[in-house]
Amino acid sequence: MKKTMYHLAMTVTLASMFFVCVPLFASETDDRIEASAQQSYVFKTYLKDNDIKVQSKGGAVTLTGTVAEGYYKKLAGETVANLPGVISVDNKLEEKGTVPAENTDAWLITQVQATLWFHRNVNATETQVFATDGIVTLHGKATSLAQKDLTTLYVKDIEGVKDVNNEMVVSPDAMQPGKKTAGEKMDAIGESIDDVSITALVKMTLLYHRSTSALKTTVETKDGVVTLGGKAANMAEKDLTAKLVSDVHGVEKVVNTMTVEETKSTN
Repeated sequence: MKKTMYHLAMTVTLASMFFVCVPLFASETDDRIEASAQQSYVFKTYLKDNDIKVQSKGGAVTLTGTVAEGYYKKLAGETVANLPGVISVDNKLEEKGTVPAENTDAWLITQVQATLWFHRNVNATETQVFATDGIVTLHGKATSLAQKDLTTLYVKDIEGVKDVNNEMVVSPDAMQPGKKTAGEKMDAIGESIDDVSITALVKMTLLYHRSTSALKTTVETKDGVVTLGGKAANMAEKDLTAKLVSDVHGVEKVVNTMTVEETKSTN
């Protein structure tokens, strides 16, 4: 009888310890998720001037607050979704001011600005973007003719852009040896870009370019090396995807394992 009571007492004790430890473990995970989000490169640079609150409960994250642009909302959600331990993301962030209607010139301008901001070899901070009936006009400064041409190339590949008039001027001191682009300066802030942020930036980049498929492309990052998987419509898309990703902030190397979809014969 005493042995039975002893075993029963031990069972109850162990069970109570289990139920106490589970909430503590969950709480530690939630605290880590919230801290990791706020300490990520994306939140400390791209989103630093926005009012974003991150709350995790059992790995289910809720984002609340306000952002200056719609793409900041997407970027915040993508970053948090990539954090270890996150099960789901309820993105309740609201955009300040009037939200431009989709496919309007105002909306297109934000798409172009977002795309340029994610690439390191263009001068996003010195590029002014205007749009009329889908035709984008660029003003500002480029550090070289090659950078100006690259800017045109990127903008032409953004969904909704019909044509590009690039009226940017090349700065007189642009060819000075050792001069860094704005993007390269961001990469050299003094801290490495975490893999979670790189993955989010890559996914956002693929989302805005029409010649790539964000939905069909998988992205994994380890120590700055990005591995691409999934399917490409053709070799041109596969090569372009790798090229665009290699120009994203923080990317050290691209390993492209994408497969090319076979076109079915019409015979």
